[in-house]
Amino acid sequence: MADRVPAAERLLDLVIALTHTRHRMTKAEIRASVNGYTDAASDEAFDRMFERDKDQLRALGLPVVTLTDSAHEDDVGYRIDTAEYELPPVEFTPAEIGVLSLAAQVWQDSSFAADSRRGLTKLRAVSDAADPGRFAGLSLRVRGPDAAFADLLEAIEDRITVRFTYRAASTGSTEARTVQPWRLFAKDRGWYLVGYDMAREGKRQFRLSRIVGRVRRVGRPGEVQIPESSQTEPAESEPTVVRLAVAPERASALRARGEPAPGEDGIDGRETYRLETADTERLAEELAGYGDAVVVLDPPELRAAVLRRLRAAATLGGEG
Repeated sequence: MADRVPAAERLLDLVIALTHTRHRMTKAEIRASVNGYTDAASDEAFDRMFERDKDQLRALGLPVVTLTDSAHEDDVGYRIDTAEYELPPVEFTPAEIGVLSLAAQVWQDSSFAADSRRGLTKLRAVSDAADPGRFAGLSLRVRGPDAAFADLLEAIEDRITVRFTYRAASTGSTEARTVQPWRLFAKDRGWYLVGYDMAREGKRQFRLSRIVGRVRRVGRPGEVQIPESSQTEPAESEPTVVRLAVAPERASALRARGEPAPGEDGIDGRETYRLETADTERLAEELAGYGDAVVVLDPPELRAAVLRRLRAAATLGGEG
């Protein structure tokens, strides 16, 4: 005895047949030519099978229309009216494609890079593509959402507890944290996780760039109860005021973000600037890249974080 055709395969074959028929297909033609209906043991079984499939296609949004012969009204046939559900042609001007190209480039360094490239390729396939060179140097860059982003996002969707190693912002020490993840959000050029810290028995906020190594699942899917959105809102923290001594004609990006503070004590030959930050660790990474062009005056924890990075770099260079 031959294997029965799966219902999903039969439905797909019916869609293909009713979509490509020139005019219509009668029940007899459907039973004889559409894969799967020969499994029906009787005319009554075929009628039940076909009516069930027809209702399912209509529930999915496929307009199965009934047509009768003008001369023989009892000669009923069926087809799918593609004009009722086909989308109109997708058309973009070169300028619009250019804007979408810029948007795709925003995510080129993140875990969304592959998705953005695929989407842009599909759009260019149905519309005139703008010359990418026209927009060279105009695109924004968003730093990728760190290696832990995808794992945490999946954990939130699956409502499962996770465990990861986290580096403290103040001391740089690492510690294992077990967290029920609630929400991911972007702030101050970085990505954060809001969740319930099991050891500390309360809501906590974690910067993804401070997660060391991989995120591991330690619970069962569905066990995490995510509170109302208002309870998962990130905690607002007071910005830290930073004072920097900047060498003349150096670190122009920092100068643009800060404000000159000429009346404050600084270092001879350098200009003093003030700026605010919500993440001293991220700022420390940036400041370490300026080397001796920038000296941190305040706060002490930021100065220590920068020095820690510079000493680590010196050790790698064989000077430690």
